[in-house]
Order: sequence, then C-alpha cells, then structure tokens
Amino acid sequence: MGPGLLAAVNRFAGRAAQWAAIALGFSIPISTALDNVLLAVLLAGWLASGAWGDKWNAVRGNRVAIAALALFGLLLIGMLYGESGSGDAAQTVRKYLDLLWISILLGVFRDAVMQRRALHALALSLALVMLVSFLIMANVVPEFRSDSVMGVGATVIKTRQTHGLLMAFGAFLFLQLALAAPLPRARVLWAVLAALAIANGTLVVPGATGYAVLATLALYLGHVWKGWRGVAAAIGAVIVAVAVLMTVPGPFQKRVALIQTEVEKWQPGKMDLDSSVGTRLELYRVSAELYWDRPVLGHGTGSFARAFAARAQDPTAKPVRNPHSEYLHWMVQLGVIGLAAFLYLFWTHWRLAPHLETALVRHLARGLVLTMAVGCLFNSWLMDHTEGLLYAWLAGLLFAGLKSPESVTRHPLPVTGSG
Repeated sequence: MGPGLLAAVNRFAGRAAQWAAIALGFSIPISTALDNVLLAVLLAGWLASGAWGDKWNAVRGNRVAIAALALFGLLLIGMLYGESGSGDAAQTVRKYLDLLWISILLGVFRDAVMQRRALHALALSLALVMLVSFLIMANVVPEFRSDSVMGVGATVIKTRQTHGLLMAFGAFLFLQLALAAPLPRARVLWAVLAALAIANGTLVVPGATGYAVLATLALYLGHVWKGWRGVAAAIGAVIVAVAVLMTVPGPFQKRVALIQTEVEKWQPGKMDLDSSVGTRLELYRVSAELYWDRPVLGHGTGSFARAFAARAQDPTAKPVRNPHSEYLHWMVQLGVIGLAAFLYLFWTHWRLAPHLETALVRHLARGLVLTMAVGCLFNSWLMDHTEGLLYAWLAGLLFAGLKSPESVTRHPLPVTGSG
C-alpha cells in the first residue's frame, strides 16, 4: 500500500470513527444494541486511522484520561488477590471497560465542529425520549415497560432510575445550550425543552436519584450565578418546588411516600428485594462491615458477590453483585486505595473543567461530574451500561479540548454566553 493510499485509508477511518462517536450521542439514551455496533465501528476506525504519536500525546497530556486509566489499572491489580468466584473478576473488569473509552474519544473529538454535532445528537435523543414519555403518559402510544415498584409505564426504553438521570442531565444540557445559543428563537426552544425535561423527571416518571441530581445541579447553577447568595436562592427554590410537588397527587408524591414507608419497614439483617430503599440500606450496612474487614486493599476485584453472600445474615437473600453505591463498591473491592483513586477521577474532572475552552463545555463538564458524584452515592453507575458509557462519552468529548493548565488564567465561571 502506497503512502497516498495509506493516508486516504487513515483519513476515511478517522472520519468513520468521528461519525460513529457522534451517533453514539444519539444512541446511548435509546439502544444498547446500537451502542455496541457503534462502539465496534468507533474502535475499528480509531485503530485504522493511525497517528499514534498524536493519540499518545492527547492521552499523556490529559489528567482526566490518566486518572481513568489508573482506576482501571487498579481493577486489573485487584484480580490478583481476593475472594472473587470463577469469572467474577473478569466480569467486573468488563463492566468497567467504559473507563477506557475516555482515552479513545479524546482524539476522536478534537474537532470543535464534531463536538457541537455530538452534543446536538445527544440533545435530540433526549428530546425524543422525553416526547415519547409524554405521549405514553397521554395514552397516545402504548407503554414500553412498567416499573415493578411504582407501576410507572412512561419510561421509554431504560429503567425508571436511568430515565430520571437522562431527564435531570437533559434539563441541564438544554439550559446550557439555551445560554450558548446565538439566536433568540433557539434560546427559547432550548429553554422550553429544559422546562419540559424537569416536568417529565418530576411529574411523569419518578426517580429519587433523578430528584437528587436535579437539586444538585440547581445549587450549582445558583452558585455560578450569584455565588453563595445564589446557592441560598437555589435552596429556597428547591424547597418551594418540593413543597408544591408534595401537594400535587402524582409520581413525585407517591415516590416520596414510598421512600418513607420503606425506611420505616427496613430491618437490619433482612434483605427485602421488593423494597428499593430497604435493599440499599441493607447493602450499605453489610458493605461497611466488609470494608472494615480489609480497609486498605479490599477483598479484590469482583469480590462483592461472594463476600456479601458470606456475610449476609439472611439465608433467603438472592445473590447481589454490587452494593448499589459506586463508592462502597470500590471500598469493598480495593479498599481505601480504590476509593481514593475513584475520588481522584472526579476531583481531577472537577478541577480541570475551568481550563476548557468555552463556557458551554466548562459548565457541562462540571454538571456531568456533579451528576455522577451524586448518582454514584445510590447506584453503581460506572458499572451500568447507559450511565457508565454516557459518562465516558461526555468526558472524552468535553475534555478533548482541554487546555494546558499553565496557559489558563484562573477565573470564576459565569453561566452566560458560549465562551
């Protein structure tokens, strides 16, 4: 193959990888099967596009990617010891493969035009999911699925918890696109979509994690608007919103009431899989005991299922493979070292966000890490397909434009303009 032909193949492969990465923004909220096809195209295009020196330099100069690779590397080390059963360690490592996509996507999303197209693809997908959810609620289209606990059928493809995440972050994304839009009509359109996403995530499909993420993002917006006075205003707004929603019969009121009931019914040592809150509280209790058994190195990668089964007091409990908390999962598997590496990833993500090129990507980067930090308190989101891939995809996209920290003057982040 001559140099000219090889260069043409490299360019075609690189372009294919870019378009597959953009299409992922549309598919992540909708289809796991399509995600896997696009990831295969993305990987093949990335491998065939050459320019390995540029790819290595992009990763080497990006501390978010290095932190993600280090976290994944600890999982590999954790396979060398511990209590994992046959195949448990390998299965757990596969669940965290999304951490590797950050490094790959850094090079794919270096073009600002491609970044913008990818964000619009994600926004379009979230708007479509929201529209279908409203249509299901209005009985215009049939239910796709029904929640076993809440009996809610207005989720489209994903679970109630995942739908709540998509609507909460979707509202934040729409708002940031509204603030960055150059035309008044576009600003109005994005603002309306943001309001509809909030309504969908609170009045249509209930999800406690989604509520927590929405409240957290509201506090962040308050802070970048008016500092601590803005935070106080946001707290007041959240309190008023909760008070109003509690007076309106609907999913929010039912979900809060169910949470209260499940907390009251929880009995330490009893695993009630029909109680979402009760299950989590029992998992947290046992996970804390497991952590203190081996606080430094943990029980090893993939060890949670076996360690939990050995410690659980309820012999009728079904096997559980994670504690529904990413923080506790790292603590049980890899001890305080694993927890520190996990926190370092989020801390690095937060600290380097101000060095991104525009206000839009700066705020999206910080909103993303806040979303994950809150959601991972109650879920193992890096293990879950949609949540983990969404984080890796957005982190790769947003931090592809990372500037050198030394070349950036530190300054506050106003929630205005597109930068």
